[in-house]
Amino acid sequence: MGKTEGPMAGRTLPIMLITGPSGAGRSTAIRALEDMGYEAIDNLPLGLLPRLVTAGPAQGPALERPLALGVDTRNRDFTPQALIGAVETLAASRDGQVQLLYVDCRFDILLRRFSETRRRHPLAPAESAQIGIARELDLLETVRARADILIDTSELSPHDLRAKLERLVLPSGAGRLSVSVHSFSYKRGLPPGADIVLDCRFLRNPYWEEALRSLDGRSPEVAAFVARDPRYAAFYHQLTGMIELLLPGFVDEGKSYLSIALGCTGGQHRSVALTETLARTLADAGWQVSIRHRELERRAGTAPKP
Repeated sequence: MGKTEGPMAGRTLPIMLITGPSGAGRSTAIRALEDMGYEAIDNLPLGLLPRLVTAGPAQGPALERPLALGVDTRNRDFTPQALIGAVETLAASRDGQVQLLYVDCRFDILLRRFSETRRRHPLAPAESAQIGIARELDLLETVRARADILIDTSELSPHDLRAKLERLVLPSGAGRLSVSVHSFSYKRGLPPGADIVLDCRFLRNPYWEEALRSLDGRSPEVAAFVARDPRYAAFYHQLTGMIELLLPGFVDEGKSYLSIALGCTGGQHRSVALTETLARTLADAGWQVSIRHRELERRAGTAPKP
């Protein structure tokens, strides 16, 4: 139960149940865990939990990733006893790889948040938010006492909450930012969603070398030709210095994905060579990196459909 094939084979994958009072940041915590690689499901009725985590023909497929489950007091089958019982049952059957995360917040902060958003409290839709908050805190008192992890968000921003979860959940040294490096042709426009765009057209173009024209930037001959440009070394030194300066800042900001796009005239030579080199540099520095060559994929018929 809860086993999978491949790199995770033989391991019981972790399950984290997340609850807490409305307005404390439960949804923010679930989204942060999803960005960390968890399969995330919010507002799950507790009655569906056994079927979700039990693999088999009559149940469902085995888990392939850690699981983050948001449990809301608004669910019709929610009771503190049912939630605690579900946690205990799962923990006993899954080698203890089950944790209950309680996202907490002070009464006055919750009241201020509801006042600022002018939302009705889910447990007091026809009454004041103050009554709903008190009712929910009282309901969750035993759940809070049972929690394996308790995070008080009273003085935390959403970014602070994400960072705290990363320190608790991610293994030491794990990359927290996925970096995608793209090559592209300016003739076909900028890649959608690119965060950083750099123009490589000032470098010498291998297209004008007959022996290199049919090759692309992944070949050593083209990469060496591009690197021999007198401006290349200074450009690449400053490029990597800038990227290495920015990446930790994006991590601190809570960003989980960054796209760097390098463009040239045809998207075949210079941008491809630089994309390959930059990706290797970032990977060697410990970042999680993926590569996409838009024009090469398009010619090969492997480009993702828009």
